[in-house]
Amino acid sequence: MNLRDYITEVPNFPEKGVSFKDITPLLEDPQGFALAADQLLDFTEGLHIDKVVGIESRGFFFAPLLAHRLNAGFIPARKPGKLPRKIHSQEYELEYGTDALEIHQASISEGDRVLIHDDVLATGGTARAMCDLIDNLGGVVVQCNFLIELSFLNGRDKLEGVPLKSLIIY
Repeated sequence: MNLRDYITEVPNFPEKGVSFKDITPLLEDPQGFALAADQLLDFTEGLHIDKVVGIESRGFFFAPLLAHRLNAGFIPARKPGKLPRKIHSQEYELEYGTDALEIHQASISEGDRVLIHDDVLATGGTARAMCDLIDNLGGVVVQCNFLIELSFLNGRDKLEGVPLKSLIIY
C-alpha cells in the first residue's frame, strides 16, 4: 500500500499556483489511515515522550492518536483566541505578515519531552515557532514528525538541529 496514492493534488488551491495536497482521501480510508498512524508511531520507537503537540488544524488528525498510543498527553496548538485559559503564544513570520500559535500555560512543564506533529512541513515557520515555544517553556523537543514534507520549500532548513521525520516527501 502506497500512502501517496491516497493524497489528492488540487491545483490552484487555496490560490493560483499552489498545488494543495489533500489528505482527506487518506483519512477516509480505514486501512490507509491505520497504516499512516502506524508508520508515524514507528518514527517514535525508542523515544520517551511525555506530550504530543498537534498543530492546528490538520495536525489534530493524528496527534491525539499518537499521544494515546504513546501514553502521553495531547496538547492542541491553536491559532490566537481559540483557547479558553491563560496561554503562552509564539509569533512567526508568514509570506505577508505574521501569525501566532498558542498553548495553555499549564500544558508544558520543565523537562517535558515533546513530540510535535503536523500534517505538512512546508517552509518550516510553523514548526519552528512551536519548537521555540516548547524550548522557551523548558520542554525538550525530541522530534517533529509530519505526514507530508514539501522538500522543495526547504522547511528542514528552519528546523536544523531538531530530529525530523516525514512519511511522504514531495
